[in-house]
Amino acid sequence: MSKFERRIYNFCAGPAMLPTPVMEKAASEFLNYRGSGMSIMEDSHRGKLFEEVLDTSLSLLRELLSVPENYEIMFLSGGASLHFSALPLNLLKDGESADFAVTGIWAKKAMEEALRFNPVKKIYDGEDHKYTESPELNDSMVNPGAAYVYITSNNTLLGTRYTTIPNITKAPLIADMTSEILSRKIDVSKFGAIFAGAQKNIGPSGLSVLIIRKDLLGRSGRTVPILMDYALTAKNKSMYNTPPTYSIYMAKLVFEWLKDLGGVEKIEKINEEKAKILYDYLETTSFYNAPVKPNSRSVMNVVFTLQDKNLESKFLAGAEERGLHGLEGHRLVGGLRASIYNSMPKEGVIALVDYMKEFEKKV
Repeated sequence: MSKFERRIYNFCAGPAMLPTPVMEKAASEFLNYRGSGMSIMEDSHRGKLFEEVLDTSLSLLRELLSVPENYEIMFLSGGASLHFSALPLNLLKDGESADFAVTGIWAKKAMEEALRFNPVKKIYDGEDHKYTESPELNDSMVNPGAAYVYITSNNTLLGTRYTTIPNITKAPLIADMTSEILSRKIDVSKFGAIFAGAQKNIGPSGLSVLIIRKDLLGRSGRTVPILMDYALTAKNKSMYNTPPTYSIYMAKLVFEWLKDLGGVEKIEKINEEKAKILYDYLETTSFYNAPVKPNSRSVMNVVFTLQDKNLESKFLAGAEERGLHGLEGHRLVGGLRASIYNSMPKEGVIALVDYMKEFEKKV
């Protein structure tokens, strides 16, 4: 048992719970980082202490995801939504197009933002079936001249994902992996770029990670706003301006925790076990409904509804009393959602299923 009070099980989609050992380590170092007499958040971003934090963070992320040397890794502020604007500005020349697979609300928002700068195209739209499944994309769907193909690999709001990453070779594949990065093994070499907000599997909100093939840096030739300029950020090693130093420090602790656990291969098995516990139960009852097609179900975000929607508020109130926090669905889609990111222990999922069974019996 931790010396700290027992923490609730936080099923929020993000900002999400962080591993308890990480929080304890951060707490122990908060006032006095490595004997410096100050917090790492008080140290200069140009100082040796933070320089070590930054270098270690980037090195660990490269190791965990087996990122090839011809890819740049960088930290940026602004969260994942920053890249909705930054990607077309960095990767598309004037008049060029890119292809978007719209599998959910965030992919739709990314395409709408790209349309402000370039005539991008939609090669898939799942709105007709309420985004309950992900497509099988292939090169035959890619438009001639497309500079890249954009996907959201896991849809936080709607609980879908690409079970198998599309094999696209006609254009660089770009992926928003905000809600599943570090949760399963991926072949980074299949992508031109991957970006992710930190607040699901990496650390506190406000930080984002970009992994990009080096030959794509400066591709557009445009004058890009300074803090969105990928080539400039890479040249300055993520420190053109003062970066979110404490968020990067927290990311380092999470990366260390994940490495000590056994890496991405180990956490992938744990995540699959957690999701199976919840999905298996949902398959046994008509009291709850899992709307996503089985072959597209997210391992990170399990979306479900009650047969009687009028019971939702009662269900949520009872869950909160049990220490099961954040189960309400996104305000745009409603329903219920359990986000079971890397930091959610299996015991939390078991506690949720136990409550769901009891709630069904009571009503």
